[in-house]
Amino acid sequence: MPPTTTTMDHRLDATVYRCAECGIDGGIGLKSCKACMDVKYCNAECQHKHWPTHKKQCKQRAAELSDEALFKDPPAKEDCPICFLPMPIKLLSCISLSNATVTSVPIYDFSIANKELKDKAMDEYYPCCGKSICRGCAYSFAESENDERCPFCNSDRGKKTAEENIEDITKRVEVNDAGAIYMLADSYYQGLNGIQQDQTKAMELYARAAELGHSKAHSNLGNIYYMGGDLKKAKFHLEAAAMAGHEVARNSLGLIEYNSGNKERAMKYWTIAASAGDLKAMPELRLSFEQGYVNRESINSTLVAYNNSCAEMRSEARDAVINMMCNDQIGGS
Repeated sequence: MPPTTTTMDHRLDATVYRCAECGIDGGIGLKSCKACMDVKYCNAECQHKHWPTHKKQCKQRAAELSDEALFKDPPAKEDCPICFLPMPIKLLSCISLSNATVTSVPIYDFSIANKELKDKAMDEYYPCCGKSICRGCAYSFAESENDERCPFCNSDRGKKTAEENIEDITKRVEVNDAGAIYMLADSYYQGLNGIQQDQTKAMELYARAAELGHSKAHSNLGNIYYMGGDLKKAKFHLEAAAMAGHEVARNSLGLIEYNSGNKERAMKYWTIAASAGDLKAMPELRLSFEQGYVNRESINSTLVAYNNSCAEMRSEARDAVINMMCNDQIGGS
């Protein structure tokens, strides 16, 4: 006679609450293996003894869990608190151009022709109150001559010097504002806002912001470590940024995997990044399609997602700020 549901549940519960090494029933006091979460131990000594037996299974399951987290749908983009439109990482991702096709990605082509704009961030940070808005809204405020006051706390920011802005940022840093810590790190890394360049100090601040969950800090650290040849640390930070919704970091992971010969993983990264509107991931997939690594059905569905994402992020104000920047470049050349 087969066991009843109650009997089976009891057996499962007994397994769940037994130490994988000594078999003692430790109840809810057992500690799970942090890597795989599949087995439990009554203490560190039992875990250490069981490791030779558990090692292979643990690493395999930990890799599976990591991939599940990496390749699931990323969180939705943060909306601008003024216009309520999604904010991509890069400003150019939202310019109003023709839809991408298998043979052409107009936004990418535009970024190649306007190299000075291709890395412009979308958000503008207000150090007085620690909030960010999109550059389109910042442009609209400037056009209405209201840009000298913060739209949130109404403080006068028009007459502040770079040093005074750094003082405001430093105050936010003191209360553990991740955005402010990231801004201060950028100033040290590039030697901006009257601060002497200090990349060691910048790395410390990027790491601090990353610990607070700041995706851009993770992405910057990943790129810096990658340029320095530390692939392990680079992937750690880029993966953290990607899981937080940083589409550009995910594109970078695709490049790393592709160059390492892991083309299937690269396609996964690029598909998710392109679906989020990343202007560099879609051309990578287009080339991969031409080389036979992506099938017609997959490229078509990704094109639809890419075009929809870009359309959701467009506005007249965002177009206007991009066009203004282009005209400034032409005038200054």
